[in-house]
Amino acid sequence: MDAVTYPNVKVFDFINANVVPIRVPADSKPLADDFKLTWTPTLITLDYYGKEHHRTVGFLPPDDLIASLILGMGKIDFDAGDFNDAIVHFDRVLAEFPQSGFAPEAVYLRGVSRFKASHDAAALKEAYEKLKAEYPASEWAKRAEPYSLL
Repeated sequence: MDAVTYPNVKVFDFINANVVPIRVPADSKPLADDFKLTWTPTLITLDYYGKEHHRTVGFLPPDDLIASLILGMGKIDFDAGDFNDAIVHFDRVLAEFPQSGFAPEAVYLRGVSRFKASHDAAALKEAYEKLKAEYPASEWAKRAEPYSLL
């Protein structure tokens, strides 16, 4: 990722504006053990308290890296119960990176966030329908399949 992704201007600007990057070599003790780093690159999205909310392993091209980081930011808000803030992040993934491998998870979590914020089950069914229509082969479409019964 040093040759392709990290030097990309969009990636550089996004990281500088939105996250605090820390690079830990896979053999750096004790952090490598604490975070179970067994392969590089491993990208972990942590909250302010150091709790992990999202992880990717392996090379990501520039747009996928940004989509992954935005998804991770949304998952931090989701896990904190800040569902409306989470929705903003998931919407951004879908608006800016709809072809990313992270988009189906953003659809799923957006639907769950909308449900948790409103208690309206229609949000879950809408998420399933979008997954079925736009990402039918994704694992997230399978996970959302029970929502088709709502």
